[in-house]
Parts: sequence; C-alpha cells; structure tokens
Amino acid sequence: MINRRKFIKKTAVGTGIAIPALNSTFGILSCKAEKTSLVGHGDFTYEVDKDWGVQDPSQFPVNDCHEMVLDKNQRIIMTTTHPQNNILIYDRSGKVLEAWGTEFPGAHGLTLVEEGSEEFLFITDPKTNKVCKTDLKGNILMTFTTPQEITDYKKTKEFKPTETTVAPNGDIYIADGYGKDFIIQYDAEGNYIRHFGGRGKADEQFDCAHGITFDHRNPQNPSLLITSRSANEFKCFTLEGQYLETISLPGCYICRPVIKGNLIYFAVIITNKWDTFDGMLAVLDKNNKVISLPGGSQPNYKDGVLVPPVYDQKTFLNPHDVCVDNDDNLYIPQWNSNKTYPLKLTRV
Repeated sequence: MINRRKFIKKTAVGTGIAIPALNSTFGILSCKAEKTSLVGHGDFTYEVDKDWGVQDPSQFPVNDCHEMVLDKNQRIIMTTTHPQNNILIYDRSGKVLEAWGTEFPGAHGLTLVEEGSEEFLFITDPKTNKVCKTDLKGNILMTFTTPQEITDYKKTKEFKPTETTVAPNGDIYIADGYGKDFIIQYDAEGNYIRHFGGRGKADEQFDCAHGITFDHRNPQNPSLLITSRSANEFKCFTLEGQYLETISLPGCYICRPVIKGNLIYFAVIITNKWDTFDGMLAVLDKNNKVISLPGGSQPNYKDGVLVPPVYDQKTFLNPHDVCVDNDDNLYIPQWNSNKTYPLKLTRV
C-alpha cells in the first residue's frame, strides 16, 4: 500500500478530479461558488457549502487541515500545518476570529476538554514528536514527549502521536498512530499509568492507531473506541486497555471516531489508494451500522458485512475529520487537498 506520506509528494495533476478554481473578489482569493449539491442518505442528508471556510490565504493560510472541535461558545477550532498559523478559530458563519500557533508544524489531532468552567486543547504533532495541552489562547500548559517508560522506543522520533482522548476522571490516552501504534495512558497530572496495543494483526493490536475517543454510549460500561485505519476497523477496549470487540468497515480508511448522542461520525480519508483524491464521510447508528455515506455510495450490507463504498468523485478531497455542531451540521477539514479550506455540510 502506498504510504500517505508518499502521497504528499504527488500533485493533483493527472488525478482526473477537478480542484476548485480561484477567483478574486475585492482583492480576496476565494473558491468559486459551486452549484449546491446534496449528499448523504436517509435522515442524514446534507447540503454542501464548499465556500464556508474560504479565507484570504495571505492573511490566514492553510496547508493540510486535520481536525476541528467545537467549544462551548460555538467557535470551531481547526489544526493546520501552515507555518504562519497552526490553529484557526472560526465562528459558525465561517469568519475567522483568531489564528495562532507556530510551535506545531505537524499539527494533527485536536481534542477539547472541559475542566470546571475552563476549556483546554490537546494538540498532537507527529512531526515534532509531542503532545501539548494548551489553553484556548495557545499557551502551552503541559507537554508529552517520547515515553521513557516504554522500552520499545529506542529513538525520540519513533513517537509520532496522532490523537488523544480524555476520560471524565482526567486520564489522558495518547494514540501513537504514526509511530509504534501504542495507546499510552496517563493520569491528569501527566504520570504514566500503562500502555497497550502496538502494531500487529492480533485482536488487541493496530495497523495505524490513527484516532481514539471516549465512548460514553453505554454509561454503565464506558469504553475506548480506537481506529485501526489501515485495517479498516474500529477496535473497542476497556478503559484499562482490555480488548472487547472489532467493528469492521471494509473499504474505509478511517481517521478518528466522533461521537454525538448514540451516533458515530467519521471521515474516510480514502477508500482505495493514496495517490488520488478520494474520501467521504460516514454515520453509524447505535448498533454500529453505517446508515449514511455523504460523498459516497448508498450504504449496503451483504451477509452482515459492509460492501466497500464508492467515492462520488466530486464532493471531498481527502476529508480528515468531522465536527458536529448543536444543529447536527458538519464541518470538514481536508488533508493534502491543494490547500483547500474546510467545508460545511448543512443537515436538511
């Protein structure tokens, strides 16, 4: 399989997929508005707005856009790898309110956690081999680097974290998705507790532990929902790292799970291969069955197994995350998409 890092070196030329043209309005570059289209299936159908997040790139530039979260003031916070600003903060209309951060050149995973009346961010950066906890102004409060407690790490650069999640008791789980595929658990003060997983094909192992989230859908037995991206799977674990089950999603190279209510949302960055534009979104019901594939074919199961979905060739350019607002609208950052800004999907 072609590694996604090799894909970065490729261009859009020859992919056969149109890239939004740029035009200038009042001196500001923006994508030309495209004809409104509807994507998705059943109750989870959306109107696509590709212009929602477009900005003047001389003022608020982006490279790869990785993840987005919604704070309690309804601001939408996004990581991007541009050296001028690693964080953009939007309002729901698509206006940029703030931009900050140059310490995270590989800004990737983004987790928002509430502690009392305050909110904080956990930012993963596989390029600098660290995870940082910050306030919403970007002040770094805590840093996690290559764990000395795990002897499998022989070099600092072997730790390439992609995602975090935080349990209600404050425990922090770091997914080393581009490194050794361990899930590393710390307490709220940053003290090492345990690690589990690692790369491999066994039930308790991963093939690119790219995403992780705290799964609260069963309040009596909360768990961890973890991506095994190259295996096209989610794996479920107890909070102590014991394997529970696998959710197989053939043809879906999953980024991270996002849970709202009883539903799971996620971006499928590709369905087939890394050297072309591809991807869609997915919505899973409370039984972990796909019920909508915005940007893809109608969900179909055969003998209880998901039939690999087909990209619609037009909606997305390697979507990397899903942010869900209070009205169930979706905001989508995209990776290696010719520096496109995030899209909005309005639920209809």
